[in-house]
Amino acid sequence: MSSLLRAALVWVLTAVPLGAEGLGALARFDPGASVVRDIGWRGGAEIDLALSQGVPWRLYTLDAPARLVLEFREVDWSGADPETLRSGDAIRGLRFGQVRSGWSRLVAELGAPMAVTEAELDIDDPTGAARLRVALLPTDPESFAAKAGAPSDPRWDLPRATERSVEPARDGVLRVMLDPGHGGIDPGAEADGDTEADLMLLFARELRDVLRRAGGFEVLLTRDSDSFVSLEGRVAAAHAARADLFISLHADALDEGVARGATVYTLSDEASDAASRALAERHDRGDILSGVDLSEADDRVASVLMDIARLDTAPRSVALGTSLVDGIRSATGQVHKRPLRQAGFSVLKAADIPSVLIELGFLSTQADLKNLRDPAWRAGMAAGIRDGLQAWSVEDAALAALRRQ
Repeated sequence: MSSLLRAALVWVLTAVPLGAEGLGALARFDPGASVVRDIGWRGGAEIDLALSQGVPWRLYTLDAPARLVLEFREVDWSGADPETLRSGDAIRGLRFGQVRSGWSRLVAELGAPMAVTEAELDIDDPTGAARLRVALLPTDPESFAAKAGAPSDPRWDLPRATERSVEPARDGVLRVMLDPGHGGIDPGAEADGDTEADLMLLFARELRDVLRRAGGFEVLLTRDSDSFVSLEGRVAAAHAARADLFISLHADALDEGVARGATVYTLSDEASDAASRALAERHDRGDILSGVDLSEADDRVASVLMDIARLDTAPRSVALGTSLVDGIRSATGQVHKRPLRQAGFSVLKAADIPSVLIELGFLSTQADLKNLRDPAWRAGMAAGIRDGLQAWSVEDAALAALRRQ
């Protein structure tokens, strides 16, 4: 790593106290003085952003597909037009947006694997205006993949602590937290003009209505608009709402091969197959345990506490997944050839809430995409999930007296 890049990253971590609340450090983006362009004959790229003031920031790369991510506390992207700002082919696309209160992000879709060779934010002393410049040059896919991944830093990643102020659900009523995957700056999988984020929000709203009409359910959503919610924030929302169940909804895409039909995932540190492992790699984040402050705990202590909590919830999650598969199969007549799987999805890591992730289908498969666009098919899928939840609820209540005291 060059000394210039090292200096830039040190500034990211130390220039402003990252734990401080209410920094008031909103920087305005100046589109007229900014540019994203190709540089040099080797196929490199440069991102040159003009900001009204300096703010804490960091960068990292993600693979499959290759992306550069710039995160800020915080930038107002008003006036940002990706097509006007971008020129050349080294960077194929840009996305801007707020990821949650006090946080914003720029995602650059790279035309090929590239390594950061320079990253520097300069601040003009008289005016306080800032300019962030990032330079990239091509690298080989193996080196890019080895270095890709979001850095783990709880000062950036963890959601703000929340109090459990919501009243418990009434006796006999299941409080279900539905989690439409992706959203906002993160559209998820895309196919023929449709995004996973939009389709899952549409289905979550329809499923909410089906469950409410059935009676016996209180239903909440982790997001009810095209907005970004962090993986940790989704689990935190379920904790804050005192949810009895957590159901994350997705419809992914595969780059190779053909997959079809719904799949239900429960949590396991060891993925049940390579495809499950690949999906989970995008969600590999830290554990969250409700009701216990682990910020000062030794990692081994935290692990033991969560393992104890999961002695109760893990079997209940597996039983929930089995009931959902049965309900979906009965209602739609089709599920994936291996419909019940395990993987380390972070949104399933609420140690005290039975949790499943449902892949409703694959946007990369035309038959599944057609189904997800079909209101009648979605209604059948929602009915299958409803039936599975009702069957699980009866079984779970019957087994409650046999559980560990």
